[in-house]
Amino acid sequence: MTTLKRTPLFEVYESYGAKTIDFGGWELPVQFSSIKEEHEAVRTRAGLFDVSHMGEVEVKGSNSLAFLQKVLTNDVSKVKDGGAQYTAMCYENGGTVDDLLVYKKGENDYLLVINASNIEKDYDWLVSHQCGDVSIVNISSEVAQLALQGPLAEKVLQTLTDVNLAEIKFFKFKDNVDIAGVKALVSRTGYTGEDGFEIYCHKDDAVTIWNEILEAGKEDGVIPCGLGARDTLRFEATLPLYGQELSKDITPIEAGIGFAVKVDKEVPFIGQDVLKEQKENGAPRKLVGIEMIDKGIPRHGYSVFVGEELVGEVTTGTQSPTLKKNVGLAVIKKEFTELNTEVEVQVRKKRLKAKIVPTPFYKRPRN
Repeated sequence: MTTLKRTPLFEVYESYGAKTIDFGGWELPVQFSSIKEEHEAVRTRAGLFDVSHMGEVEVKGSNSLAFLQKVLTNDVSKVKDGGAQYTAMCYENGGTVDDLLVYKKGENDYLLVINASNIEKDYDWLVSHQCGDVSIVNISSEVAQLALQGPLAEKVLQTLTDVNLAEIKFFKFKDNVDIAGVKALVSRTGYTGEDGFEIYCHKDDAVTIWNEILEAGKEDGVIPCGLGARDTLRFEATLPLYGQELSKDITPIEAGIGFAVKVDKEVPFIGQDVLKEQKENGAPRKLVGIEMIDKGIPRHGYSVFVGEELVGEVTTGTQSPTLKKNVGLAVIKKEFTELNTEVEVQVRKKRLKAKIVPTPFYKRPRN
C-alpha cells in the first residue's frame, strides 16, 4: 500500500475536525465542518485553506528570463519585481503541461507555483528544456502554503502584521513579511473568486501561522476550509483545474485562458504555432457553462450530446452552493457553443436536457 504524503499541518487537522481523503497521493482535508458552510464562509467572511501540497520551483540565473519565455505561454518580460503572473506550460501540440503562477522576486530570480499532481512531471519538463545559465530547484518539500480567502481576509491578516496589506494589490506580493513573528511571502492571489492572500512560509512555521490566523479571525467567523469548498468556489468562478478543464488533450485556448497566451511575444515558446492558429482562427472546441433543465447533476467525464452526435464532455459539475442550481463546465465542439443551445448530458443510463449558459457562474461584487 502506498503511503500518502502529508503536509506540515497534518497534525493539527484533527483538532479542527477534519475529514481527510486521498487527493492525488496526499492525505488532505476534504472538509472541516461542511462543504456548504465553508463555501459560504469564504463568500461572506473568510476561510483558511492548507494548500501546502502545491509545488514550488525556483528558477534563477542570468538566462532565467529567456528560459521562462521559451517554456511559458504568457509574456514573463512584463512582470515587474514584486509581481505575479498566471501562465501555462504547453507541449509542442498545444496540449497543457500545467497552469501555474510565476512570481518575480528580483532580477533573474523567479518562483514558479505548480499543481501538486504535476510536481515531478513539471520539474522534469523544465529540466529537459534547461539551457544557458539557469538553475532550477524544486523547493516544494521546504515550503508550506496557506490561503486566506474572502471579503474579511485583509482585515483579519492585518491584525497579525505591521506591513500595510492594502498596498499589496491584486497579483502583487511582498516577501519577508512578519506574520505573528514568522517570515512569509504574502501574495494577493487566490483560487476562489474572492479577495484574499496566499501565504508561503517555511514548513516549520505553518502551524504557527494557521493557528494565529484562526484565532485572530474567530470573532469574524473565519473557519478552516477543505478541498471540497475550494473546488466549488473555484468552479463557480470558472477557474480551471488541471486534469479537468486543462490537460495534455485540452489547450489553454480551448479552456478559455487565452489571455495567458501571448502568441506574438519576441521569444517563441513551446506549442506557439498551434496556439496561434487556435487564437486567430478559433479552437475546434470551447469550454462552456451548462445548466441542467432536467433534474440531475452533470459530473466530470459525462458525455454531452446534441441529437445523436457526441459533441463533448463535462469537465466539472455540481450543485452550485451560491446559485442553488445544477451546473457544469464542459468542453464542446465550437459549433454547439452558442448561448441557450440545448444539449443532453448522459447521466448514467439517461440523457438529461441542459442548456449553454454564460460563465463565470459567480462574480464577486465590486465595492
